[in-house]
Amino acid sequence: MFIQKNFTLKTIMNFAGFHLIWLIAWAVLVTLLHEFTHTEWLHIPWLPLSIIATAVAFYIGFKNNSAYDRLWEARKIWGAIVNSSRMWGSNVKNYVTNQFNDATPVSDQELKAIHQNLLYRHIAWLYTLRSQLLIPAPWEHISQSKHIRQQTERRRKRFGIGLFDDGLIEDQLSALLGNQEMDAVINYQNTATQLIDRQGQVLRELRAKNLIDDFRHMELQKILNDFYTQQGQCERIKKFPFPRQYGGVSVIFVGVFIFLLPFGLVSEFEKIGAYGAWLSVPFTALISWIYLVMELVGDYSENPFEGMGNDIPMLALCRTIEIDLREMLGETELPPAIEAKNGVLM
Repeated sequence: MFIQKNFTLKTIMNFAGFHLIWLIAWAVLVTLLHEFTHTEWLHIPWLPLSIIATAVAFYIGFKNNSAYDRLWEARKIWGAIVNSSRMWGSNVKNYVTNQFNDATPVSDQELKAIHQNLLYRHIAWLYTLRSQLLIPAPWEHISQSKHIRQQTERRRKRFGIGLFDDGLIEDQLSALLGNQEMDAVINYQNTATQLIDRQGQVLRELRAKNLIDDFRHMELQKILNDFYTQQGQCERIKKFPFPRQYGGVSVIFVGVFIFLLPFGLVSEFEKIGAYGAWLSVPFTALISWIYLVMELVGDYSENPFEGMGNDIPMLALCRTIEIDLREMLGETELPPAIEAKNGVLM
């Protein structure tokens, strides 16, 4: 997530500045062709070009709105995960007690260990879910052609997960679950799903020991069901791409417009005077670049779990939840909150 109020010129140029090179080259080529051939059939009237420009602008607007909806929905889901996680911590701490266990009450130390086990496993679920959501999908930029993949890797290093220490799965699971449970869950195809299932198994055992009653058992299980719902919502966004018939056609439309634009502008600017046609070069490059950047903004916003700067700040949210839950357990040695780097919070 980009946190600065406005992008600097340097940031914008890092994102899409290199496209100006070929846009200017294309505009110069068409102008040279116009100046040295004087071929009238190369001139395109401005009216059909303006219609194309309007249609492309509407189409990009639709695509960007849809991409933003995916991004914002992902943020709302993680907001729900934050809220449910806090409810889970509070309810575990206050529901799992000796209140209904008059026959064989357990010690306060044992109760604290049970609370810690349930909350630590939930923290493990958070980091596991995040890591699973960051696995590249076939339609994401990191999975494309060699050139796009290299470009994406550079952007990840400057404005993505490359800025942050991402050694989370093995180390975190071992510390939170213990080696035995970690070895049992790490090889599942969906480790996050199995961690929630293990939470349910522990609740069943606690009910058998009368450390919770039926009502509290159902309330805690309901929160686990909410986690399943939220995980499924994240997986839906991750595993179902923005429909490619919309995303792919948008790129083609922008390309067609950029191809035709200089043929219309050069004839218009020629009316200014002898060298007026050359004024079409900067205007062609600028207009084309604006349309291209609008396309790229939507293209990089449609995948909110891609490991790029436009992502949902899952790492920061996981750490926030972890700190909250550890404080509920009375711990004082807390991990530091995740700070933004290069204007990006992951």
